[in-house]
Amino acid sequence: MQRKNFTEVTEFIFLGFSVFGKHQITLFVVFLTIYIITLTGNVVIVTIIRVDHHLHTPMYFFLSMLASSETVYTLVSVPRMLSGLLFHNQPISLAGCASQMFFFVLLATNNCFLLTAMGYDRYVAICNPLRYTVLMSKAVCVMLVSGSFGTGLVMAVLHVAAMFSLPFCGTVVEHFFCDIYPVMKLSCIDTTVNEMINYGVSSFVILIPVSLIFISYVFIISTILKIASTEGRKKAFATCASHLTVVIVHYGCASIAYLKSKSEDSAEQDVLLSVTYTIITPLL
Repeated sequence: MQRKNFTEVTEFIFLGFSVFGKHQITLFVVFLTIYIITLTGNVVIVTIIRVDHHLHTPMYFFLSMLASSETVYTLVSVPRMLSGLLFHNQPISLAGCASQMFFFVLLATNNCFLLTAMGYDRYVAICNPLRYTVLMSKAVCVMLVSGSFGTGLVMAVLHVAAMFSLPFCGTVVEHFFCDIYPVMKLSCIDTTVNEMINYGVSSFVILIPVSLIFISYVFIISTILKIASTEGRKKAFATCASHLTVVIVHYGCASIAYLKSKSEDSAEQDVLLSVTYTIITPLL
C-alpha cells in the first residue's frame, strides 16, 4: 500500500508507567534520586581523572569516556521519563522521537564497545603487563574509543533511516522513550525487514562484544589462578570485578530485550528491562 492511504502521524504519546497508577510519584522520587546520584558520580569520576595526573592511564581514560557517554546516554531518555511520571500523556514530535532513538542507539552501542575496550585493557594489564605501555599506547586508546563511537554512529543511522521510512498509524508508544520495538509496532505495514535489520544489528552489537569480553576473561581468570599469593589474586581480580558486574547486568538485560522472539513480547517486561539498562547500569 502507498503511504498516502494512511493518516499522517505527526507525534507520539508515551504510555510510560501508567500501569503503576498511584505509585508513579514514588517511582519519580526513586528514579530522580538514582539519576542525581548517577550524574554526580559521573561528574566526580571525570573531574578527578582529569585533575589527578596519576590517573592518566588507559584504564582511567576508558572509565572517563564511559562516564561521559553514560551521562549523555541518560540525558536522552531519563528527563523525559521523569517528566512523564508527573505530567501524563506528553506528546513528542516525529522528529523528536527520531532524534531520541538516534542518540539512544548511538550511545548504547558506544557503551557496549567501550566496555569491550575496557575488557581488553584489563586483559593486557593482567596477562601481558610487561608490554602494557606498548599495546595500550595513547594512539591505540584513541583508536578504540573512536571505533566505538563510529560503530555507534553507523548503527544509529541504519536504525533510524529504516524505522522512520515506515508509515505509522498508531500514536501511543508502550514505553517511556522511543525504543525500537515499541515504535515499530505502530507501523501500518509489515515490518519483517525492519525486524531483520534490528535483529542483525542487535546481534552484532551484543554478541560480538560479549564474545570478545568472554575470551578476555578466560585468559584473565586463567592468569589470576596462576598467581601464587592469595593477596595477589584478590588484587588482580578486584580491578575487574566492577567491570564484570556492569557487563553481566548490561548485556544480560539487553540480550533479553533485543534478541528475544516476537512471540515473547511483553510491554511491561520491556519497560522493566529498559529501566535496568537506562538507569541501573549507569548507576553501577
